[in-house]
Amino acid sequence: MKKLASIVAILALSLTMVVAQTKNAKDVKAQTPAPKEQTVTGPGMVFEAETIDYGTIQQYADGERVFKFKNNGSEPLIIKNATGSCGCTVPTFTNKPIMPGETGEIKVKYATDRLGKFNKTVTVTSNATPDTKVLTIKGDVLKKEEPAGVPNGEKGIFNKN
Repeated sequence: MKKLASIVAILALSLTMVVAQTKNAKDVKAQTPAPKEQTVTGPGMVFEAETIDYGTIQQYADGERVFKFKNNGSEPLIIKNATGSCGCTVPTFTNKPIMPGETGEIKVKYATDRLGKFNKTVTVTSNATPDTKVLTIKGDVLKKEEPAGVPNGEKGIFNKN
């Protein structure tokens, strides 16, 4: 009987030690701080993503997307210009300074009346270092389906002919 009590006591002690070690390992992991965002001297510009993939979209779909960024610098960030690589890509941005720690947006509108795959760029010029950043949009525009019941090429209320 003493042997059985000793074995049970050893098992209980071992189980308690395993649970305590597991708990301590979880606590250490939970307390590990996330890596800090790098702060730069002067104005800075860090984008959430530098490429936006539209995927496959239909002709005439909403072509507007937004690039979000943060000023990770110590001075106000000023966007001087944003230029699309062609007339089908039109960026818009704010002229007001983005203060350190604040976020901003560059909206890009792609002309979805153009069919086929596209890969376009937007060049952003600012007072950050480096002073230019190239953003990319890409995707594939498929021809919009004609409503059922209207033969293709014939005049009707759904065709613009």
